[in-house]
Amino acid sequence: MENLTPIFLIAGGIILLIIFLYFVPISLWITALFSGVRVGLLELVFMRIRKVPPSLIVNSMINATKAGIDVTTTELETHYLAGGNVPNVIKALISADKANIPLSFKQATAIDLAGRNVFEAVTTSVNPKVINTPNVAAVAQDGIQLIAKARVTVRANIMQLVGGAGEETILARVGEGIVTSIGSSGSHKVVLENPDIISKLVLQKGLDAGTAYEILSIDIADVDVGENIGAKLQIDQANADLKVAEAKAEERRAMAVAVEQEMKAKAQEARANVIQAEVEVPQAIAAAFRSGNLGIMDYYRMQNIQSDTDMRNNIANPNQGGSNAPNRPKE
Repeated sequence: MENLTPIFLIAGGIILLIIFLYFVPISLWITALFSGVRVGLLELVFMRIRKVPPSLIVNSMINATKAGIDVTTTELETHYLAGGNVPNVIKALISADKANIPLSFKQATAIDLAGRNVFEAVTTSVNPKVINTPNVAAVAQDGIQLIAKARVTVRANIMQLVGGAGEETILARVGEGIVTSIGSSGSHKVVLENPDIISKLVLQKGLDAGTAYEILSIDIADVDVGENIGAKLQIDQANADLKVAEAKAEERRAMAVAVEQEMKAKAQEARANVIQAEVEVPQAIAAAFRSGNLGIMDYYRMQNIQSDTDMRNNIANPNQGGSNAPNRPKE
């Protein structure tokens, strides 16, 4: 045990030295001192306690100091604790200063905390980027569909990055402008001859208002001829009119059939009335005999007239049978 005591003491000393160097980064303090960054050794210890990486803050301070950017460690710590990207903000400030773009530390941190890449925004402001729109289909007044594709050159607007609309809004507005400009053209041939008509009309609308970008140019990359939408719509309308006419004709036919059936029913009713009336004729004759209003000669005369009528009907219509009454000679 006595032999192991020095080993434990040495191990404990090493562990204490590692803990001391962890909380008191002397090498980092020396690096900052020789780089011209005034930061106290206790301040680095407090950064460890506040769970702020001292190397991140010190390296960012060194970059800012060498570039002539006036920031403090307190500001960098505050931005880090707020969830910001400290190195990205410093790079953005350096790039903006070299490009003579007015950008303060407060603006840069606000843009970074808003979820935008502030360094990329500064880069886009210096070097504009091109946004390719998807294929936009529109129909000219002559009914021909045109499919256009545009390239929008934009530059970041630093002052409107916070609260300004993004690329999706730019693409939506440009697409709407292309549809409007093509739709207002009298013929698709005019658009094919002068595609710059679209870009001029779209640029005049001020589509970058309220966005985080400034539109520098809109170039029509390609214009293709699509379907004849006007003819297709006319065909669909004609088919619809045909179906309406067929429906109305079917309605009239059904009404005519109904009227025909109604007339047949009325004819059957009339025949039934005639038969019923004919049934009453013999009864009326018998009543006339009994009352003395009809004599035997009158009855024979009536029979002869009926026979003559049946004969004429047989001559006129040989295929139809005559009356069943017996033939009586004329007097």
